[in-house]
Formats: sequence, C-alpha cells, structure tokens
Amino acid sequence: MFISLSGTSLKNSLTKTLFFGHEPTPELLGILVVYFVQGILGLARLAVSFFLKDELGLSPAEVSALFGIVALPWIVKPLFGFISDGLPILGYRRRPYLILSGILGALSWAGLATIVQTSTAATLALALGSLSVAIGDVIVDSLVVERARAESQGEVGSLQSLCWGTSAFGGLITAYFSGLLLEHFSTRTIFWITASFPLIVSGVAWLIAESPITEKPDLSTVKHQFEQLRKAITQKAIWLPAAFVFIWQATPTADAAFFFFTTNELGFEPEFLGRVRLVTSIASLVGVWVFHRFLKNVSFRVIFGWSTLLSAVLGMSMLLLVTHTNRALGIDDHWFSIGDSLILTVMGQIAYMPVLVLAARLCPPGVEATLFALLMSISNLGGLLSYQLGALLMHLMGITQTNFSNLWILVVIANVSTLLPLPFLGWLPATDATQPSEPAMDTDTNPNKLGQSLLPLMSELVPHSVLQQTAEEPAE
Repeated sequence: MFISLSGTSLKNSLTKTLFFGHEPTPELLGILVVYFVQGILGLARLAVSFFLKDELGLSPAEVSALFGIVALPWIVKPLFGFISDGLPILGYRRRPYLILSGILGALSWAGLATIVQTSTAATLALALGSLSVAIGDVIVDSLVVERARAESQGEVGSLQSLCWGTSAFGGLITAYFSGLLLEHFSTRTIFWITASFPLIVSGVAWLIAESPITEKPDLSTVKHQFEQLRKAITQKAIWLPAAFVFIWQATPTADAAFFFFTTNELGFEPEFLGRVRLVTSIASLVGVWVFHRFLKNVSFRVIFGWSTLLSAVLGMSMLLLVTHTNRALGIDDHWFSIGDSLILTVMGQIAYMPVLVLAARLCPPGVEATLFALLMSISNLGGLLSYQLGALLMHLMGITQTNFSNLWILVVIANVSTLLPLPFLGWLPATDATQPSEPAMDTDTNPNKLGQSLLPLMSELVPHSVLQQTAEEPAE
C-alpha cells in the first residue's frame, strides 16, 4: 500500500512539474515530440547561415530577403487547415498530413545536402522545409487549441507554455552542437544529419488519437467554416488585437546584418556562436517559466507595454558592440554578446507568450483552430515584412559583407521602431490572460467537424521586433 501510494504521489508530482498538470497521454506525448523536433531542427541553423554567407556568397540584404521568402508557408497556414479538413487522406485528417510533413522535411534537407548550388535552389529547399514544419504545426496546434480551451482558470496558458518549453528544450539539446559540429564537419554533412529529424514526426503520427472518416468529404462544411471565419474576423474584438500584433511584429529587423558583423567583423567562430545559441536556448526556457510562474495573470496591455519599452532600451546596448565602445569599457566582445543575448532572449520570450494565449482566447467556439491559425498567420506576415524592411534598409545603407559603417544607424532604427505599436495598446483586451476574451457568436457548428487541423508558428519566426538575435544567426 505504501509503495502504491508513493508511486501515485511520484506520478502526480512528475505530472505537475514536467507537464504543468496535464496528463501525459500518448497523444500529448506525440504533440510534444513534434514541437521537440521543431527545436532540434535548430542543429542546422548556423550551418544554413554559413552556407548562404560563405558557399553561396549572399549579402546581408539578400539573406534577410531570402528568409522573408522562406517564411511564406507560415503566412498561408489556414489554407493547410482547410485542405486537411476538406481532403482527408485514406479517411484521416491528421495522421497522413503529419507523415507527409515529415517526408517533405527530410527531402528539403537532403536537397540542401546534395543538389543545391544556387541561391534560388536554396530558397526553394528552405521553403520546402518551412512548409514541412508549417504543415506539422497546423495539425498539432489544432489539438493544442482544443485542449487549451478546456483549461481551468488556474491552468490557463500552461499548455502553451509546455509546448513552447518543449520546443525550447529541443533547441537547447542541439544549440551548442550546431556550432561545434561546424568546426569538424561541412555544412552539407550537417544537413544530412538534420534530414533524419523530420522523419521522427512521421513516426509519432500514429500516436494521434483519430477515428477514420467514413462519409465523403463535404465541401459545404468548408464553405460553412469560411462563413464562420468571416463572422469572427469582422468583430472588432478580434481584428483590433490582430492588427496590433501585426504592427508589433512588422518593425524592421537587423538579424542578418548582425550575423555578418559578428562573424566577419568580430571574428566569432562557429563554436562560440553555438555557445551563444546554448545560452539563448536556456534563456528561452527561463522566459517560458517566468511567464508561467509570475506573469500569466498580468494584463495583456501591461505585458506588451513594458516588454516593448524595456526591449527597446536594452536593444540600444548593441550600439556599444557595433561601435566597439564595449572594448573601451574593458568588456570583451564575446562576453558582451553572451550577456546581451541572454537578457534580450528572456525579454522576447516573455513578450511572445501572451501572443499565443491571446490568440487562443480570441477564438470563438466552432472555428478555434482555423481562426487561431489565421491570427498567427497575421503575426507571421508581420515577421515577413520585418525581414523585408530590414533587407531594404541594409541595401539603402550600403551594409555589405565587409562594410558595417552604417550598422549603428540600423540598430537605432530597428529599436526605435519597436515603440511604434505603443499608441495602439488600447486595441488589446483590458483583461488578463486568465480571463477568456471570447467574442459572442451565434454558432451551431460542430467543433469535431470544423477547423480540426490548424495552428500557428512556433519555432523560427519569434518576435523579431522584440527579440533582437544579437550575436546569433538570423532565424530561419
């Protein structure tokens, strides 16, 4: 009896600690594995950046523009949801699409490892990899949204935190090795290694609980879903917060220029950049924990407002590195970069967690997954614009592989522009993250038939306007 009680107590303790109180069912474990794979795909992030810079000879502006194009699959994520809802494969709406996403991902990395020789081919291969992650994300995020809406007031935000934390943990596992391996292997060898990871997603697809669909696809269901979606997005309670998040995300980023600056000007080696990635991965986990532990009951407006102000101020510290003032102060470039990256990553993660909670809370019953994917697509569109504006500024300022004389101006513009959303804080709900912000809708739709296969981005397009990836490479 004592052993039985102790075992039950241990299980409950582990469930509360590791899974934030959620029962670790096979389906939940499958969902978390997908997010974990998104994290470990970071093994190739540095390899991609060095491949574009050194082997293909692209400029900072070209790299930034390329990453903007690669983000396109995240913009049309709701389309993937409609396809999976309306076109089941062999009677299933989820499992086959997870298997497909894994196969596409493996093909994209295998292509980078073998046949890619031009910037156009690299763009296509990376876009295919992005499409792979987006499809898998669409499937598992619908499950997350459905589970999140069933959370009690005390658990709100815990599932999003768990998923983000799992992805961050995956990034943590591979962070340091992303740089270390580049010291010993070619970029193409690392691409071969990475090609095996998406196949894990295909393998765990069978853990998703799903019954086969016997009836033929009903296009009227998709049509009805479009109508419900139209009703939802025409409500100010939904489109005003979405517009705020878009503006918040769309400010220009200097990520690509900083990667070139830290490698070409400061001489940072891949191994050190791997260390920076390790630090920022740990910082991401800290940010998730801080939000879950202390800030999930704080008003959306307060979190966005203060995190934006603090990030803009702290982001200006990069001027010390760009102008080499840190050296005059006796601070080594390496230590300064690590410290700055740590602080800004924690701030960025804390700022982005409310985006996920807000998006989930805005979704009315019946179109949860579809609307959630649409809201996150709007956020991702802002991220794409952020890259393109950054590329334009780099081009206009003459920032190249070797010329960084105007980089300090780009730093100032990128950080000051993050303050632009502040006048629109009133567009956000006045409630905190634990209070549902559900717009009233007259709906009799069956949530088991509509929008079951959608969801938002998680790993690569984090808020660039808040989280400047200082000494790191540009996010894919």
